[in-house]
Amino acid sequence: MIDAKKLVDLAIRLGASDAEVYASSGKVITVETEHGELGHAEESLSEGAGIRVIVGGAEGYSSSNDPFKFEDAVKAAIVCAKARPKDPALKGMPLKPGNYPGVTGIYDQQVADIGLDQCVDLAAGMIKAAKEDKGASVTAAKFSSVVSDSVIANSNGVLVEDRETVVMGYVDVIIKDGDQVSTGFEYDVARSLNLDLSSVGRRAAKLARDSLGSSHVTEQTSDILLGPFAFGDLLESTLLSSVSAENVQKGRSGLAGRIGEKIAVEGLSIVDDGLLAGGLGTSRSDDEGVPSRRTSIVTDGTLTSFLYNSYTAAKEGRESTGNAVRGSYSAPPKVGARNVLFEFPRSDVIKETPKGIYVNSVIGAHTANPITGDFSVECRNAFVVENGAMARPVKSLMLSGNVFELLKKIDGMGKDDRPTGAIISPTVRVKEMRVTPGA
Repeated sequence: MIDAKKLVDLAIRLGASDAEVYASSGKVITVETEHGELGHAEESLSEGAGIRVIVGGAEGYSSSNDPFKFEDAVKAAIVCAKARPKDPALKGMPLKPGNYPGVTGIYDQQVADIGLDQCVDLAAGMIKAAKEDKGASVTAAKFSSVVSDSVIANSNGVLVEDRETVVMGYVDVIIKDGDQVSTGFEYDVARSLNLDLSSVGRRAAKLARDSLGSSHVTEQTSDILLGPFAFGDLLESTLLSSVSAENVQKGRSGLAGRIGEKIAVEGLSIVDDGLLAGGLGTSRSDDEGVPSRRTSIVTDGTLTSFLYNSYTAAKEGRESTGNAVRGSYSAPPKVGARNVLFEFPRSDVIKETPKGIYVNSVIGAHTANPITGDFSVECRNAFVVENGAMARPVKSLMLSGNVFELLKKIDGMGKDDRPTGAIISPTVRVKEMRVTPGA
């Protein structure tokens, strides 16, 4: 593993008042389809370090994936800092904590030991299962496994290491039956190899098959059942952006100044849990070495906290919530959610719905306005629900509304939690939303 402490010491000797190194190394195996059959398979190794320094009250950042150039990256970060103006809000790197919390379920030795041949077999089984429906064609599929080691060190004594694994598989299917065409998509992701990838293929094909014979519905106000994919996508593009302290401080959040206000239905609590067992965003610390923790964002419908990294927390004279995240070593930390959970009475909401529309997933959630919360999305694999069951598939359907109003109209939540990005999302029933036929 990269000697992060050595690079920190070098930065201090070269004139930095504060220095931090985030280093990672790992192995990624990827298997993908070409023309519906197994195609590209690749195993790759990576190693890199990102160096963040403070010189004269200004921050500089540089990174490298060449171990022989890490010291050059330290020098480049210092040059960058010297070229920037002083930032009065910059208070330094996180301080060394007393202890880091223990976390479980983020590393699986089976994943670490997996080879390319086994990954090809797993991908093949997933595709084969999808094709058990003789009318199904696989348009895209992918299996990947990742094992990574990371270390964070800074000049205030922070030194924390983590070892993590992730496996993921997805299948996109198309079925043609006469002049009817439908598609279906499924995936699963976990920290361990305890995935039923054959089920992923079968579920994708079943969804496409069930979506055949769809018909239009009229413009109407209806109870809407947002499946885990649909609900997760909508909140990822709106709510999570709005509770970022960085966006709040820059005037890019509709929730600015609303701590203590009711923003959701009574009884709904939303928590970001960096300690969740097996969570995709779980680790002992965030990506700048602040110990992971559990943060209540909404409590019983009331907005209680935003999410902070060290920089945004220092602006308000408060503690970080442990929400510094990075896409990789090549980028400095920003504010991001870890594992967002919903606490609300759970039940079989589909079975309990006499009449409504179920939406499996949506297209266009990324176009939602993160400040106002307004959205307009196309629904994919939607179904009319009657007497607690999926009655018939629906052709192209548009759903529009406001996510903050949506949170106030939730009246049911399922038990079918699925990880969708940083959100662990269930099916959610929302009262009286407007839907219109698509093109």
